[in-house]
Amino acid sequence: QLSQLTTIPIALGERLYSRWDVKRFLHDTSVDMLQPDISHCGGISEIRRIASMAEAYDVALAPHCPLGPIALAACMQVAMCTPNFTIQEMGLTIHYNTEAGAYDIKNYIKDQSVWDVKEGYVEGLKGVGLGIEVDEEEVRHVARTANAWAPKGFVGPDGSIREW
Repeated sequence: QLSQLTTIPIALGERLYSRWDVKRFLHDTSVDMLQPDISHCGGISEIRRIASMAEAYDVALAPHCPLGPIALAACMQVAMCTPNFTIQEMGLTIHYNTEAGAYDIKNYIKDQSVWDVKEGYVEGLKGVGLGIEVDEEEVRHVARTANAWAPKGFVGPDGSIREW
């Protein structure tokens, strides 16, 4: 067990899609931090179930969220009600977003200040619903004018399968 041979916390989970997928890693104590992706694991309800299971094993939650502002707002709501929440991934100005040009997660919401980082933290969202208001006019504009994003290949130069 790698987790027993290192003091570095082992994190995984962005490609696990349900509590049944994470169950074995909790049971065999091979993980210190779970990183489920709210957009892939079944939304708020399933990520909360995963978090509750992880809490029983003293495993932290750090939701994976490289996607848009709606997914991030949902993660923020989960963070505010999850005792074992540790840290939130945020795709603001992240390298792969630059291919979209000037677009980033702030472009798609009306109050961009909700993602302002102060001393390493983003304040809890206070608006109705998920806490953000989507700028539907901007979303429609981008849908009409932006080039389609082509997913990256999963095969490396040596022929090995990998993440992009």
